[in-house]
Amino acid sequence: MDTEAQPTERDRSSRPSPAEDTSAAEGPEGRSRFALVSRLAEWVPGGRITLTLLVCLLFLLLLSTFVARPFQIPSGSMENGLRIGDRVLVNKLAYRFGAEPLRGDVVVFDGTGYFGDADYVKRVVGVGGDHVVCCDKEGRIEVNGRSVDESTFLYPGDSPSSVPFDVVVPAGTLFVLGDHRSDSSDSRDHLGSPGGGMIPVGDVIGRADWIVWPAGHAARLHRPDAYARVPAPGARTTAGAHG
Repeated sequence: MDTEAQPTERDRSSRPSPAEDTSAAEGPEGRSRFALVSRLAEWVPGGRITLTLLVCLLFLLLLSTFVARPFQIPSGSMENGLRIGDRVLVNKLAYRFGAEPLRGDVVVFDGTGYFGDADYVKRVVGVGGDHVVCCDKEGRIEVNGRSVDESTFLYPGDSPSSVPFDVVVPAGTLFVLGDHRSDSSDSRDHLGSPGGGMIPVGDVIGRADWIVWPAGHAARLHRPDAYARVPAPGARTTAGAHG
């Protein structure tokens, strides 16, 4: 005798098909999402177009606040690399998660209380602990006993500095200069100001990584090799280091 249970017609008819299972499981959720969007679109003047624009604006706001921010170059202090009116994209994540500015980086910082109530763009020449001197016998800036050849980015015809200085950069701060030294108000001009012309690392907004406008001048900003051989603060340089 065959004892295997045989489904009745009622059993087979009551079992939902796969298509019915899918629609039953996903339908209400999908409908609820579309219903929410539709309700928001009805509430916002202009409907879905306005809602889409608001979402895009919110995305751009979050991007500008936490990731990257456009910055317009206000003066000629960083020529020829950065010209008046250039738009640069500032990487706000460059110095998060434990990273620190490095010599040669072009940074944008809040100068309130140090340079003036505005944002500035300059090049990092000295970091915490560095001994920065101007100038050596050949007129070059010296960092930790090593002379630095800045000719690849200095404004043509400019000397590294017409103002002599001899400073040790306190921990947690930066010594910054403009590339167009004869047209730049920078750390040299604020040695007697609060903070001694140094910029707290905490006031750095980010690193300028790209020139994004005008299109004909668009370029990636690279850290120059000029500072690559500068020793760590306190390290002794070997003979011939100034060559």
